[in-house]
Amino acid sequence: MAPATQMAAPPPRARGGSFCVLRTARVAPSSPDGVPMLGERTVPLTFLDAIWLPTPPVDRVFFYRLGADDDGVDAVLSRLADSLSRALHVFYPLAGRLRLTPGKTNRYELFYQPGDAVAFTFAEHDDGVGVDELAADDPREVAKIAPLVPELPDGGAVLAVQATVLLPPARRGLALGVTVHHAACDGSSSTHFLHTWAAACAGAVVLPKPPVIDRTFIREREDLYDYMVSRTKEESDKFRSPDVADSKLLATFTLSGEILQSIKDRVAGVAARRGAPLPRCTSIVATFAVVWQCHIRAAIGDVEADNKHHGRAHFIFPTDHRARMEPRVPDKYLGNCVGPCFASAPKEEIAAADAEDGLFTTCAAIAAAVDEGTRYDPDYWKRCTEHVGGMSASDGPPLAVAGSPRFRVYDVDFGFGRPAKVDVVSVAKTGAISVAEGRGGGIEVGVGLPPERMERFRRCFADAVAWLSSPSRPVTRDMDRSAPGHSPE
Repeated sequence: MAPATQMAAPPPRARGGSFCVLRTARVAPSSPDGVPMLGERTVPLTFLDAIWLPTPPVDRVFFYRLGADDDGVDAVLSRLADSLSRALHVFYPLAGRLRLTPGKTNRYELFYQPGDAVAFTFAEHDDGVGVDELAADDPREVAKIAPLVPELPDGGAVLAVQATVLLPPARRGLALGVTVHHAACDGSSSTHFLHTWAAACAGAVVLPKPPVIDRTFIREREDLYDYMVSRTKEESDKFRSPDVADSKLLATFTLSGEILQSIKDRVAGVAARRGAPLPRCTSIVATFAVVWQCHIRAAIGDVEADNKHHGRAHFIFPTDHRARMEPRVPDKYLGNCVGPCFASAPKEEIAAADAEDGLFTTCAAIAAAVDEGTRYDPDYWKRCTEHVGGMSASDGPPLAVAGSPRFRVYDVDFGFGRPAKVDVVSVAKTGAISVAEGRGGGIEVGVGLPPERMERFRRCFADAVAWLSSPSRPVTRDMDRSAPGHSPE
């Protein structure tokens, strides 16, 4: 049997003197004793996968604090590589590559053959900034975090990983970067893989259930497949941030359970005062509502022209269709099985001087998007294409969402404890926000913005939390003092 891990020379990178690539391994799937080695396999992409062909990969970095009782760094890295090899045996499509299906002009597949492997980079980081600073919630330069996640190798690779030892000054740490091409799988699938890898590394007796690699569960839509692969680069760029990622800051904002309840109470109060129907304001809807409001207020502060305050703002977030499709798709299906929900509202109403009114607007729009987006009927995709076609370029790119609190990223324990922090670094490229379960409860949100806009967002969010922490009463309050045209009472 061929070795599961083969060493290679470090790839040429100009990442700066504080970051050093030690070596790169090619980690191939390893077969358990008594199980035949994997042969050549192909997994066709469905129309749900093809949606993501033109999008950037998803970059996550997990920060871990290594204690004095943990194994030495070399032992930790060896264990990570060995367990990755075992996890890839059941997640073999992630060890393959994305290619055009032979004989086809617009159909794609994941192709695995013996010898294929995942690039695993080992690196060191030492610039006087330790794990505690890198794993902070406060705004940090994306340029300092980006080297901790690997780039996908050329040739159609869909997965790459990197383990970076964070040298003291104070505390030894490890940054585990994972890059996944979204066309290979959605967030539910990729985090299923991460939980499996972590359990294998930690020596768990029972691993999570294996993935279901059977694309026949997805009822194909040839018309939608053709539409997805024919989209121009200009259309795909409509959903990306125009700002340069490395010039941005990345920060995390947390909404506690108490604040989320306060949002629900405020929205219910506005509905009662107006005699309007009460939107279905769940915790995730409440999170999206206040973050979208702060994001719009921060963006309005970028411009002086009054016409930029007008028009509509758009918000897009994914919903899992595994339980809604017919036939039902297994929970552990490896691939993409998500669709978009679209919310839209006038910018003036979102950024209203009365904070409660603005919050009600965003919550109602998002709740309506949930109701429509989770209705997976024959007209679902027609409605989606109509939403996309109805977005005006003058409105600016929509705010999109990556991640979910249901992915339990803070339970990804490789045997040296829960992560101190998890960042979705790619939101700095796409202009999206990330969401995850809060480490101490509630929900946390990752935001990547240019410095001036980040400061406006930070002030807006802090004011929102302070306002939501106060006794509920009808108050007119400006949650972002920097936004022109909105003065606090």
